[in-house]
Amino acid sequence: MRKRKVGLALGGGAARGLAHIGVLEVLQKEGIPVDMIAGTSAGAAIGALYAQGKDASQIKDLAIKMGRMQFLSLVDLALPRSGFVEGTRIKNLLKSIIGDIKFSDLSIPLACVATDIRSGEEVVISQGSVLEGVRASISIPVIFSAVKWQDRYLVDGGLVNPVPVSTVREMGADFIIAVNVIPDMGVRTQQAKKAKQPGMFQVMLQSIYIATYSVVRSSLERADIVIEPQLTNIGYGDFHRIRDCISQGELAAQESISKIKKQLE
Repeated sequence: MRKRKVGLALGGGAARGLAHIGVLEVLQKEGIPVDMIAGTSAGAAIGALYAQGKDASQIKDLAIKMGRMQFLSLVDLALPRSGFVEGTRIKNLLKSIIGDIKFSDLSIPLACVATDIRSGEEVVISQGSVLEGVRASISIPVIFSAVKWQDRYLVDGGLVNPVPVSTVREMGADFIIAVNVIPDMGVRTQQAKKAKQPGMFQVMLQSIYIATYSVVRSSLERADIVIEPQLTNIGYGDFHRIRDCISQGELAAQESISKIKKQLE
């Protein structure tokens, strides 16, 4: 009997994307194979580390070691052209973690999803520099400067494909595990009534997720397994809650393990 090719679709969500680490930890411990990964924004960054061959526990230790201050130190203000943050520091950090590795050198096939800001087209990067692919995928519009890639200017892939189920399907996966870290819009709205006024970073991200929420739901319908960590009370910029995000990822993944194993038998 032919072994099913398992694809992992990791969605975007800023700090909430750290929950992907917890999901990966559980999948690894339970012996669930991952044959290919497609990632958007935070999902692309964490997916790149795992595809490179890093153990899930190594990625977890790295995230905890970085901490909130390290994440905040990555903001380097730019003259307002295509974004307020120029992104050199983020690129330098990614380079120190990922290195100059090419997609062809990865242990697991990877695709990073970005958006062509001029045409609005989805751009899937799966060749050349992994660093450039991740950098483009995480470039939140207006906050970060657009990234020049070939003859295009790219921004966050969440604008067109927040949870890249279709991308990993096109890569050849016939069993897809999708991880969505964008909480249900209705639940989030109810709990936000007593919240303080949101900052610019949160407003930009919230705008993206409101606009793409229907896309997220329709995308998840095409996945075989959907893992959705409970992250309603964790904000997009709550990088100081790394352990909470990872823990929620672990809990959500553990709830799906028996179903995953049954379907893969």
